[in-house]
Amino acid sequence: MHDFAFVFAGFCVGLVVGLTGVGGGSLMTPLLIFGFGIKPYLAIGTDLLFACTTKFGGALGLARARVIDWPIVGLLSAGSIPAALITLLILRQAGPSDPGVQAVMTTTLGLALLLTAAATLYKAIRGKDTPRDLDPAQLAVATRPRHWSQPVLFGAAIGALVSLTSVGAGAIGVTVLMLLYPALPLPRIIAADIAYAVPLTLVAGLGHASIGSVNWPLLGTLLIGSLPGIWLGSRLVRHAPDRLIRSLLSLLLAYAGVRLLSL
Repeated sequence: MHDFAFVFAGFCVGLVVGLTGVGGGSLMTPLLIFGFGIKPYLAIGTDLLFACTTKFGGALGLARARVIDWPIVGLLSAGSIPAALITLLILRQAGPSDPGVQAVMTTTLGLALLLTAAATLYKAIRGKDTPRDLDPAQLAVATRPRHWSQPVLFGAAIGALVSLTSVGAGAIGVTVLMLLYPALPLPRIIAADIAYAVPLTLVAGLGHASIGSVNWPLLGTLLIGSLPGIWLGSRLVRHAPDRLIRSLLSLLLAYAGVRLLSL
């Protein structure tokens, strides 16, 4: 019965990710902590590999469609992956199950969820105003940041946040890309965000696995539900009221963030 509840939770989170593009960490980590009583460090580590697996399939499809701007992915990864490794080294030294470390994880996770809620609401309000198509010359200009260091620095911040909380590569990452590349079509922003999230969550997830912060049976059970959920959500997304779903989701994330900060 408990396994069915995990499968159902995976399905629901996968469905929402398919409908909204918001990363699974924003929903799965607080659900594991509050709904199932999983320790924060285990919830975070398990969710990182959960997110990596679910986004890998999406990245493959986007790569085949040639909508991923790899220079953007490279700059973000140049900042996020080293920052993730440094954060993991600190966690290894401190011990992820240490009460003080768990308190930091819980507080940071709460703040990250509030940021994600704000980012999700921002996308609900402004997402439709983003350009949808550009010619090759316009695209070349749109994919060029004002300075190469900007995506690297933002990537480093997201890499540390993701490694500590499993949250940030979804809605926060998309919002950062919208700010750094305002002329880039929204589908390409989402594609770049999904593509760079795969190696980031893989590195962070394997790092957590090396320090014993991954529950492998739980991960497998969640994926049994999430993969069909994402498949269904990606097909319903054209018929779903995008702004309404994102607005309701932002309220849910804000509630979870406040609860975590009040622990």
